[in-house]
Amino acid sequence: MAFLLICSMMNEKATAEKLLQINAIKLSPQQPFTWASGWKSPIYCDNRKVLSFPYSRDFIKSEMCNVVFEQFPGADILAGVGTAGIPWGAMVSDQLKLPYIYVRPKPKEHGMGNQIEGVYEKGAKVVVIEDLISTGKSSLEVVDVLRKAGVEVIGMVAIFTYGFDIAAKAFSAAGVPYITLTNYNTLIELAVEKGIVTAEQEKTLLNWRQDPANWNAI
Repeated sequence: MAFLLICSMMNEKATAEKLLQINAIKLSPQQPFTWASGWKSPIYCDNRKVLSFPYSRDFIKSEMCNVVFEQFPGADILAGVGTAGIPWGAMVSDQLKLPYIYVRPKPKEHGMGNQIEGVYEKGAKVVVIEDLISTGKSSLEVVDVLRKAGVEVIGMVAIFTYGFDIAAKAFSAAGVPYITLTNYNTLIELAVEKGIVTAEQEKTLLNWRQDPANWNAI
């Protein structure tokens, strides 16, 4: 089974262009960003910005709806990943008229102590809605929470992936097929095409993706 399902090239490019237009993705090969993990990175992806741009937001929502409808027609319920996946899950479930829940990063420290918010039944087929897949660790932690609650996770849909090998292996090991609206390779190809980065910078950007944990800007 192919665990990374593929969007059409045309849709991948259109999504990447939307993200670049509103600066949801920034490329800076010479002055890299520092991630929470400590990794140095020539790219920073902040899909939360899309929420502030109605037309881009509507485009992303529609594309996510299409993917869920076409790739996971058996879905009984959608589950948003807290916090960035929550609004996307809510919008997509509303459009598709599917029940919706969301998963907190950790159980609530007061009240009922819930980690999963909303109503669901054991055995329900769930598609997880995420905004970004990097190493896959945090996304798959949500899958574990849902599985322990007794539901069946049949897939995950996200806006963007860096395409790390470690993520592909983690999703394969977990038995979770996933699809993203666009990806790192498509983004870089588009950035070169538009003159946002030079051919030399393209090499730097592609080298980073090979070994992000040990990469240093040159």
